[in-house]
Formats: sequence, C-alpha cells, structure tokens
Amino acid sequence: MPNNTIVYIFNRLIRLSILFFILYLIFTNFGTFLMIIGVFLVIITFLIYNFKKKMRANSFRFRFDSSEFQNGQNFNFNDFRNFNQSDFRGFANAPRVDEIQKAKDFFGFSQTPTKEEIKKRYKELARKYHPDINNGDDVKMKELNHYRDVLMKTVE
Repeated sequence: MPNNTIVYIFNRLIRLSILFFILYLIFTNFGTFLMIIGVFLVIITFLIYNFKKKMRANSFRFRFDSSEFQNGQNFNFNDFRNFNQSDFRGFANAPRVDEIQKAKDFFGFSQTPTKEEIKKRYKELARKYHPDINNGDDVKMKELNHYRDVLMKTVE
C-alpha cells in the first residue's frame, strides 16, 4: 500500500509540474507578446502625438483676399451667401438622354408627359408590377420607381 501512495503522489507531482511548465510557457510567451505590442503602441502614440504637435505649431490657415483674385479685379464673395439653391439645378442630378428615352418607353409615352400623366400611368403600372401580384418578383417594380424618378426630374 505505501508503494501505491508514493506512485500516486509521484504521478500527481509529474502532472502538476507538466501543467505548471505549460502555463509558464504560455504566460511567458504571451507576456513577451504583450510587452512587444505595448512597446509598439507606445511608439505609435508618441509618433502621432508629435505629428499633431507639429501640425498645430505650423497651423496653416487659408486666407483669401479678393485683391489677389484674377489680377486684382474686384470680386465680392458675399454674392455667394445670397445664392439660392433652387435657382440652380445641378447637371449632376440631371438624367441622361438615353435614360429618359428608356423611361418614356417603359411608361409608354411618345412625347414628354406632364406630372399628372406620369402619376396616373405610374399607378396603373404599379398595380400591374407590384411584387404581391407577381409572386414577390420586385425587379419590374424597382425599374418602375427608377423610371418614374427619371421622368419626374425632366418635368420639374
């Protein structure tokens, strides 16, 4: 019996020593890894701080004097403050000509329609292409909505 307890204790010591050795390897390597990451973070923080400090020291401010504008011609920048956005419909929002023609063909118009005609025809086509009627297929409905928006932009 005493022999079995010695073997049991010896086996437990070996298992515990292996466990502590594995834990030591894990935590020392992980600790080293954390230290390396920490050093990198400190270096990066230091570089960013110095960069921001330099940018504040060299604080560049853009100043524009109207006397320097186009060979000293008088130019009043205050004119733009009174600029009304509704006076200008930008070209970026205008639909392409081929897209307008596709929209007219989709709706069945031969000439440029009015808003009322577009709304009326939209309701008719919406009843026809609605996903609830077409077993969940919403491709035609998406096209319908897109082309309605295109036509409404041309009519405004």
